[in-house]
Amino acid sequence: MAKKRVMIVVGSPRKSGNSSILASRVAAGAKAGGALVETFFLQDLNIKPCSACDACRQRADIDCVIKDDMHKLYPKLRSADAIVVASPIYWFTVSAQTKLFMDRWYALGGDEGYELTGKRFGVVLTYADADPFVSGAVNAMRTFQDALRFIGAEIVGMVYGSAWKAGEIRKNGGVMKEAYQLGKKLAAK
Repeated sequence: MAKKRVMIVVGSPRKSGNSSILASRVAAGAKAGGALVETFFLQDLNIKPCSACDACRQRADIDCVIKDDMHKLYPKLRSADAIVVASPIYWFTVSAQTKLFMDRWYALGGDEGYELTGKRFGVVLTYADADPFVSGAVNAMRTFQDALRFIGAEIVGMVYGSAWKAGEIRKNGGVMKEAYQLGKKLAAK
């Protein structure tokens, strides 16, 4: 049986930040489950905002007319069996890096359907408050639920936890274990 391909996308500007740490636990779980894992840090990529030109909807031979690093990610999104999006909560929702990445999924769909339909997703969120409602994490959760339902993708699991300082999430053994288990689930099936 072929190994599952798990793509992990980290939308934190800090490679050692809390959402990055949880993403690495998901990666460890997926690798332990036998998956091939590839991680991308959006902060290292030049991804521009969608310009609403709709060229992606008019021609079937292109993803997007914007020439940027999203073209490195489109084939990875298509070939992945599972996709994990990890983001800190900034100003009551996902980071700007994460939102730009998600907005550019627009080029993967149209009247013929969405290329992410049927994909399995994991969502990893961290926030600096004890409450996911007060922090705005619930807004990000709802964004993923609505967007992925719209395109016909499955959310396999959401892992989220509170941490005030970079690296502090490591003290939360429960959420670290949940992240690892999410990786194992994404590698299975």
